[in-house]
Amino acid sequence: MSKTLYVGNLPWATTEEELKAVFSEHAEVVGVRIITDRETGRSKGFGFVEINEDALEKTISEMNGYNLNGRQLVVNEARPRSGRD
Repeated sequence: MSKTLYVGNLPWATTEEELKAVFSEHAEVVGVRIITDRETGRSKGFGFVEINEDALEKTISEMNGYNLNGRQLVVNEARPRSGRD
């Protein structure tokens, strides 16, 4: 079973491959998605990393505050998306 992590405060130039490589050092990564602006295609500065459930707490504690290219990442368990009106 896998869980999804929210990863915030990403440097604008971060790629999905780079994010996967960083998290792979701490857990088995199932998938990575960086959220981009629909019009410009530019990163919005956050994304999601899907990892195995058994590594969730350890990965959050190790990666929250991790310095990636001069920015401290904000990492926590992703919450379900709320409905839009």
